[in-house]
Amino acid sequence: MNRDRPILPRRQVLKLASFAAGAALLPTACRSVSPTDSAGSSPSPSPQASGGSASDASRSSRVVLVQTSDRVAGTKQALDLLQPEGIADQTVLLKPNYNTGDPAPAATDTPLLETLIQELQAAGAGAMTIGDRSGMATTRAAMEQKGVFALAEQYGLEAIVFDELPAEAWQYFDAEGTHWQRGFAVARPVLDAGAVINTCCLKTHRYGGHFTLALKNSVGMVAKYVPGDDFNYMGDLHSSPHQRLMIAEINAAYRPALVLLDGVEAFVKGGPANGDKVAANMILAGSDRVAIDVVALGMLRSLGTTAEVESGSVWELAQIQRAVELGLGASSAEQIEIITADGAAQRLADQIRPLIA
Repeated sequence: MNRDRPILPRRQVLKLASFAAGAALLPTACRSVSPTDSAGSSPSPSPQASGGSASDASRSSRVVLVQTSDRVAGTKQALDLLQPEGIADQTVLLKPNYNTGDPAPAATDTPLLETLIQELQAAGAGAMTIGDRSGMATTRAAMEQKGVFALAEQYGLEAIVFDELPAEAWQYFDAEGTHWQRGFAVARPVLDAGAVINTCCLKTHRYGGHFTLALKNSVGMVAKYVPGDDFNYMGDLHSSPHQRLMIAEINAAYRPALVLLDGVEAFVKGGPANGDKVAANMILAGSDRVAIDVVALGMLRSLGTTAEVESGSVWELAQIQRAVELGLGASSAEQIEIITADGAAQRLADQIRPLIA
Protein backbone atom coordinates (compact mmCIF):
# COMPACT_ATOMS: atom_id res chain seq x y z
CA MET A 1 0.00 0.00 0.00
CA ASN A 2 1.27 3.50 -0.89
CA ARG A 3 1.69 5.34 2.40
CA ASP A 4 1.52 8.70 0.58
CA ARG A 5 -2.14 8.07 -0.18
CA PRO A 6 -5.04 8.05 2.30
CA ILE A 7 -5.99 4.63 3.62
CA LEU A 8 -9.56 5.89 3.95
CA PRO A 9 -11.44 8.87 2.54
CA ARG A 10 -10.90 11.80 4.90
CA ARG A 11 -8.66 9.62 7.06
CA GLN A 12 -7.49 11.52 10.11
CA VAL A 13 -4.18 10.88 11.81
CA LEU A 14 -2.91 12.00 15.19
CA LYS A 15 0.74 12.24 15.98
CA LEU A 16 1.50 11.06 19.48
CA ALA A 17 3.18 13.81 21.43
CA SER A 18 6.93 13.51 21.95
CA PHE A 19 7.87 9.87 21.67
CA ALA A 20 11.11 10.92 23.35
CA ALA A 21 12.71 9.48 26.43
CA GLY A 22 11.06 10.82 29.55
CA ALA A 23 8.44 12.85 27.69
CA ALA A 24 5.09 13.38 29.42
CA LEU A 25 2.47 12.44 26.86
CA LEU A 26 -0.78 14.34 26.86
CA PRO A 27 -3.19 13.06 24.20
CA THR A 28 -5.26 16.23 24.55
CA ALA A 29 -2.28 18.16 23.24
CA CYS A 30 -2.47 16.30 19.94
CA ARG A 31 -4.28 17.83 16.99
CA SER A 32 -5.96 16.15 14.06
CA VAL A 33 -4.00 16.34 10.82
CA SER A 34 -4.81 15.19 7.33
CA PRO A 35 -3.15 12.07 5.90
CA THR A 36 -0.74 14.21 3.94
CA ASP A 37 -0.02 16.70 6.73
CA SER A 38 3.31 15.84 8.33
CA ALA A 39 3.48 18.83 10.63
CA GLY A 40 1.30 17.51 13.49
CA SER A 41 1.99 18.95 16.91
CA SER A 42 3.09 16.97 19.86
CA PRO A 43 -0.05 15.20 20.47
CA SER A 44 -7.65 9.41 54.17
CA PRO A 45 -5.43 9.45 57.30
CA SER A 46 -6.20 5.85 58.29
CA PRO A 47 -4.49 4.04 55.40
CA GLN A 48 -0.86 3.08 55.82
CA ALA A 49 1.71 3.96 53.15
CA SER A 50 4.50 1.56 52.26
CA GLY A 51 7.53 3.13 50.62
CA GLY A 52 7.32 5.91 48.09
CA SER A 53 8.97 9.28 48.11
CA ALA A 54 7.76 11.31 51.07
CA SER A 55 9.90 14.26 50.00
CA ASP A 56 8.34 14.60 46.55
CA ALA A 57 4.61 14.04 46.84
CA SER A 58 4.02 15.50 43.37
CA ARG A 59 5.92 12.58 41.84
CA SER A 60 4.37 9.91 44.03
CA SER A 61 2.08 7.37 42.37
CA ARG A 62 -0.46 5.97 44.83
CA VAL A 63 -1.38 2.31 44.47
CA VAL A 64 -4.06 0.99 46.81
CA LEU A 65 -3.57 -2.65 47.79
CA VAL A 66 -6.45 -4.55 49.36
CA GLN A 67 -5.85 -8.07 50.68
CA THR A 68 -9.05 -9.99 49.96
CA SER A 69 -10.61 -13.07 48.43
CA ASP A 70 -13.91 -11.21 47.91
CA ARG A 71 -13.97 -9.22 44.68
CA VAL A 72 -17.10 -7.24 45.56
CA ALA A 73 -15.98 -6.19 49.04
CA GLY A 74 -12.43 -5.66 47.81
CA THR A 75 -13.55 -3.36 44.99
CA LYS A 76 -15.56 -1.22 47.41
CA GLN A 77 -12.66 -0.99 49.84
CA ALA A 78 -10.14 -0.16 47.12
CA LEU A 79 -12.26 2.70 45.80
CA ASP A 80 -12.91 3.98 49.32
CA LEU A 81 -9.17 4.07 50.03
CA LEU A 82 -8.19 5.58 46.71
CA GLN A 83 -10.98 8.17 46.38
CA PRO A 84 -10.32 8.53 42.63
CA GLU A 85 -10.68 11.99 41.13
CA GLY A 86 -11.83 13.23 37.75
CA ILE A 87 -14.84 10.92 37.42
CA ALA A 88 -17.80 12.82 38.89
CA ASP A 89 -19.98 14.38 36.20
CA GLN A 90 -17.76 12.89 33.47
CA THR A 91 -18.77 10.52 30.71
CA VAL A 92 -17.05 7.22 31.50
CA LEU A 93 -15.64 4.50 29.24
CA LEU A 94 -15.21 1.20 31.07
CA LYS A 95 -12.57 -0.97 29.38
CA PRO A 96 -12.81 -4.51 30.76
CA ASN A 97 -10.65 -7.47 29.78
CA TYR A 98 -12.74 -9.65 27.47
CA ASN A 99 -10.00 -11.44 25.58
CA THR A 100 -12.41 -14.35 26.03
CA GLY A 101 -15.61 -14.79 28.02
CA ASP A 102 -14.05 -17.23 30.48
CA PRO A 103 -14.00 -16.84 34.27
CA ALA A 104 -11.43 -14.58 35.93
CA PRO A 105 -8.53 -14.23 35.68
CA ALA A 106 -9.09 -14.97 31.98
CA ALA A 107 -11.60 -12.11 31.77
CA THR A 108 -13.10 -9.40 33.96
CA ASP A 109 -15.36 -10.78 36.69
CA THR A 110 -18.97 -9.68 36.19
CA PRO A 111 -19.88 -9.11 39.88
CA LEU A 112 -16.71 -6.99 40.20
CA LEU A 113 -17.73 -4.95 37.15
CA GLU A 114 -21.27 -4.54 38.47
CA THR A 115 -19.92 -3.33 41.81
CA LEU A 116 -17.69 -0.84 40.05
CA ILE A 117 -20.66 0.49 38.06
CA GLN A 118 -22.73 0.85 41.24
CA GLU A 119 -19.93 2.72 43.01
CA LEU A 120 -19.33 5.04 40.06
CA GLN A 121 -23.00 5.88 39.72
CA ALA A 122 -23.23 6.55 43.46
CA ALA A 123 -20.22 8.87 43.13
CA GLY A 124 -21.94 10.95 40.45
CA ALA A 125 -20.34 9.66 37.27
CA GLY A 126 -22.06 10.66 34.05
CA ALA A 127 -23.18 8.43 31.20
CA MET A 128 -21.19 5.20 31.09
CA THR A 129 -20.15 2.96 28.21
CA ILE A 130 -18.62 -0.52 28.34
CA GLY A 131 -16.46 -1.29 25.31
CA ASP A 132 -13.88 -3.82 24.20
CA ARG A 133 -12.36 -5.78 21.32
CA SER A 134 -11.51 -9.39 22.07
CA GLY A 135 -8.32 -11.04 20.95
CA MET A 136 -9.05 -14.76 21.11
CA ALA A 137 -12.85 -14.82 20.96
CA THR A 138 -15.58 -13.12 18.99
CA THR A 139 -16.10 -9.93 20.97
CA ARG A 140 -19.89 -9.94 20.93
CA ALA A 141 -19.99 -13.59 22.00
CA ALA A 142 -17.52 -12.94 24.84
CA MET A 143 -19.53 -9.95 26.04
CA GLU A 144 -22.76 -11.95 25.87
CA GLN A 145 -21.12 -14.79 27.79
CA LYS A 146 -20.09 -12.32 30.51
CA GLY A 147 -23.60 -10.81 30.68
CA VAL A 148 -22.46 -7.35 29.59
CA PHE A 149 -25.50 -6.43 27.51
CA ALA A 150 -27.89 -7.42 30.30
CA LEU A 151 -25.77 -5.46 32.77
CA ALA A 152 -25.81 -2.41 30.51
CA GLU A 153 -29.60 -2.58 30.18
CA GLN A 154 -30.03 -2.97 33.95
CA TYR A 155 -27.93 0.11 34.78
CA GLY A 156 -28.73 2.30 31.79
CA LEU A 157 -25.30 1.97 30.16
CA GLU A 158 -24.25 1.59 26.56
CA ALA A 159 -22.31 -1.52 25.53
CA ILE A 160 -20.13 -1.23 22.44
CA VAL A 161 -18.45 -3.98 20.44
CA PHE A 162 -15.43 -2.15 19.09
CA ASP A 163 -15.04 -4.59 16.17
CA GLU A 164 -18.44 -3.47 14.88
CA LEU A 165 -17.63 0.25 14.79
CA PRO A 166 -17.65 2.01 11.39
CA ALA A 167 -14.49 3.51 9.92
CA GLU A 168 -15.23 7.01 11.15
CA ALA A 169 -15.35 5.75 14.75
CA TRP A 170 -11.61 4.95 14.69
CA GLN A 171 -8.81 7.45 15.20
CA TYR A 172 -5.50 6.72 13.52
CA PHE A 173 -2.20 7.47 15.25
CA ASP A 174 0.90 7.94 13.16
CA ALA A 175 3.74 5.38 13.17
CA GLU A 176 6.48 7.97 13.58
CA GLY A 177 8.47 7.37 16.75
CA THR A 178 6.84 3.98 17.36
CA HIS A 179 7.58 0.37 16.46
CA TRP A 180 4.27 0.02 14.59
CA GLN A 181 4.67 -0.38 10.82
CA ARG A 182 1.69 1.79 9.94
CA GLY A 183 0.71 3.28 13.25
CA PHE A 184 -2.49 2.09 14.89
CA ALA A 185 -6.14 3.08 15.32
CA VAL A 186 -7.93 3.62 18.64
CA ALA A 187 -11.70 3.43 19.13
CA ARG A 188 -13.03 6.98 19.35
CA PRO A 189 -15.36 6.20 22.29
CA VAL A 190 -12.16 5.80 24.34
CA LEU A 191 -10.73 9.12 23.20
CA ASP A 192 -14.05 10.95 23.54
CA ALA A 193 -14.75 9.81 27.11
CA GLY A 194 -14.29 12.24 29.96
CA ALA A 195 -12.82 9.42 32.07
CA VAL A 196 -11.44 6.03 31.00
CA ILE A 197 -11.45 3.20 33.53
CA ASN A 198 -9.24 0.19 32.86
CA THR A 199 -10.30 -3.02 34.61
CA CYS A 200 -7.65 -5.70 34.16
CA CYS A 201 -6.59 -9.04 35.57
CA LEU A 202 -3.40 -10.50 37.06
CA LYS A 203 -1.78 -12.90 34.60
CA THR A 204 1.12 -13.83 32.41
CA HIS A 205 0.96 -13.91 28.61
CA ARG A 206 2.32 -16.87 26.66
CA TYR A 207 2.12 -15.22 23.23
CA GLY A 208 4.90 -12.68 23.47
CA GLY A 209 3.51 -10.03 25.80
CA HIS A 210 5.07 -11.87 28.80
CA PHE A 211 2.48 -10.32 31.13
CA THR A 212 -0.97 -8.86 30.60
CA LEU A 213 -1.94 -6.26 33.18
CA ALA A 214 -3.01 -2.61 32.80
CA LEU A 215 -0.74 -1.66 29.89
CA LYS A 216 -1.60 -4.78 27.91
CA ASN A 217 -5.35 -4.40 28.53
CA SER A 218 -5.22 -1.27 26.38
CA VAL A 219 -4.65 -3.45 23.30
CA GLY A 220 -8.40 -4.09 23.27
CA MET A 221 -8.91 -0.40 22.44
CA VAL A 222 -6.97 -0.79 19.19
CA ALA A 223 -8.41 -2.05 15.91
CA LYS A 224 -7.50 -5.33 14.31
CA TYR A 225 -9.02 -4.03 11.08
CA VAL A 226 -10.63 -0.68 10.32
CA PRO A 227 -13.45 -0.95 7.76
CA GLY A 228 -12.05 -0.08 4.34
CA ASP A 229 -8.46 -0.65 5.49
CA ASP A 230 -7.16 -4.16 4.82
CA PHE A 231 -4.07 -3.88 7.03
CA ASN A 232 -4.07 -6.30 10.00
CA TYR A 233 -2.90 -4.16 12.93
CA MET A 234 -3.01 -7.05 15.39
CA GLY A 235 -1.04 -9.15 12.92
CA ASP A 236 1.57 -6.40 12.97
CA LEU A 237 1.62 -6.44 16.78
CA HIS A 238 1.76 -10.17 17.31
CA SER A 239 4.33 -10.89 14.61
CA SER A 240 6.74 -8.17 15.68
CA PRO A 241 9.86 -8.76 17.78
CA HIS A 242 8.99 -5.36 19.29
CA GLN A 243 5.57 -6.49 20.56
CA ARG A 244 6.18 -5.48 24.17
CA LEU A 245 7.39 -2.03 23.14
CA MET A 246 4.34 -1.60 20.90
CA ILE A 247 2.05 -2.48 23.80
CA ALA A 248 3.49 0.41 25.80
CA GLU A 249 3.26 2.77 22.83
CA ILE A 250 -0.49 2.48 22.35
CA ASN A 251 -0.93 3.63 25.94
CA ALA A 252 0.35 7.06 24.94
CA ALA A 253 -2.97 7.62 23.15
CA TYR A 254 -4.99 8.04 26.35
CA ARG A 255 -4.72 8.56 30.08
CA PRO A 256 -6.85 6.51 32.52
CA ALA A 257 -8.72 8.11 35.39
CA LEU A 258 -8.71 4.77 37.20
CA VAL A 259 -7.13 1.35 36.90
CA LEU A 260 -8.69 -1.49 38.89
CA LEU A 261 -6.71 -4.74 38.80
CA ASP A 262 -8.37 -7.95 39.95
CA GLY A 263 -5.68 -10.07 41.58
CA VAL A 264 -7.94 -12.31 43.62
CA GLU A 265 -6.76 -15.11 41.34
CA ALA A 266 -3.80 -15.09 38.97
CA PHE A 267 -2.34 -17.02 36.08
CA VAL A 268 1.31 -17.27 37.09
CA LYS A 269 2.16 -19.22 33.93
CA GLY A 270 0.36 -19.49 30.62
CA GLY A 271 -2.32 -16.91 30.03
CA PRO A 272 -4.12 -14.97 28.83
CA ALA A 273 -7.08 -17.36 28.47
CA ASN A 274 -5.88 -20.22 30.68
CA GLY A 275 -2.84 -21.23 32.65
CA ASP A 276 -1.52 -22.15 36.09
CA LYS A 277 -4.05 -20.51 38.38
CA VAL A 278 -3.31 -19.60 42.00
CA ALA A 279 -5.01 -17.52 44.68
CA ALA A 280 -3.28 -14.16 44.98
CA ASN A 281 -6.00 -12.56 47.12
CA MET A 282 -5.54 -8.91 46.29
CA ILE A 283 -7.03 -6.00 44.41
CA LEU A 284 -5.05 -2.98 43.23
CA ALA A 285 -6.37 0.47 42.36
CA GLY A 286 -4.71 3.64 41.13
CA SER A 287 -4.41 5.93 38.14
CA ASP A 288 -0.78 5.18 37.15
CA ARG A 289 -0.62 2.20 34.78
CA VAL A 290 3.10 1.76 35.23
CA ALA A 291 2.88 1.73 39.02
CA ILE A 292 -0.05 -0.71 38.95
CA ASP A 293 1.81 -3.06 36.60
CA VAL A 294 5.01 -2.89 38.63
CA VAL A 295 3.23 -3.77 41.89
CA ALA A 296 1.33 -6.55 40.09
CA LEU A 297 4.61 -7.89 38.70
CA GLY A 298 5.98 -7.93 42.23
CA MET A 299 3.02 -10.05 43.22
CA LEU A 300 3.55 -12.46 40.31
CA ARG A 301 7.20 -12.79 41.31
CA SER A 302 6.24 -13.49 44.91
CA LEU A 303 3.98 -16.32 43.73
CA GLY A 304 6.57 -17.88 41.40
CA THR A 305 6.08 -17.16 37.73
CA THR A 306 7.71 -17.41 34.31
CA ALA A 307 11.38 -16.83 33.62
CA GLU A 308 10.49 -13.86 31.41
CA VAL A 309 8.63 -12.12 34.24
CA GLU A 310 11.15 -13.04 36.93
CA SER A 311 14.27 -12.09 34.98
CA GLY A 312 16.16 -8.96 36.07
CA SER A 313 14.66 -5.82 37.49
CA VAL A 314 10.98 -5.19 36.83
CA TRP A 315 12.07 -1.80 35.50
CA GLU A 316 14.07 -3.54 32.76
CA LEU A 317 11.08 -5.50 31.43
CA ALA A 318 10.33 -4.18 27.96
CA GLN A 319 6.72 -3.07 28.52
CA ILE A 320 7.71 -1.19 31.66
CA GLN A 321 10.92 0.27 30.30
CA ARG A 322 9.21 1.64 27.18
CA ALA A 323 6.30 3.03 29.21
CA VAL A 324 8.77 4.85 31.45
CA GLU A 325 10.58 6.24 28.40
CA LEU A 326 7.25 7.61 27.20
CA GLY A 327 6.52 9.31 30.51
CA LEU A 328 3.42 7.21 31.18
CA GLY A 329 3.97 6.79 34.91
CA ALA A 330 6.38 6.11 37.75
CA SER A 331 10.02 5.56 36.80
CA SER A 332 11.28 4.01 40.05
CA ALA A 333 10.05 2.10 43.07
CA GLU A 334 10.70 5.19 45.18
CA GLN A 335 7.91 6.97 43.32
CA ILE A 336 5.34 4.28 44.16
CA GLU A 337 3.38 4.65 47.38
CA ILE A 338 1.49 1.49 48.32
CA ILE A 339 -1.60 2.36 50.37
CA THR A 340 -3.06 -0.26 52.71
CA ALA A 341 -5.67 -0.23 55.47
CA ASP A 342 -4.90 -3.30 57.60
CA GLY A 343 -2.11 -5.55 58.74
CA ALA A 344 -2.76 -8.31 56.21
CA ALA A 345 -2.50 -5.91 53.28
CA GLN A 346 0.56 -4.23 54.78
CA ARG A 347 2.33 -7.57 55.13
CA LEU A 348 1.57 -8.28 51.48
CA ALA A 349 2.91 -4.85 50.50
CA ASP A 350 6.06 -5.50 52.53
CA GLN A 351 6.48 -8.79 50.68
CA ILE A 352 6.15 -7.09 47.28
CA ARG A 353 8.27 -4.02 47.96
CA PRO A 354 11.75 -5.66 47.68
CA LEU A 355 10.70 -7.40 44.46
CA ILE A 356 10.07 -4.13 42.63
CA ALA A 357 13.21 -2.24 43.68
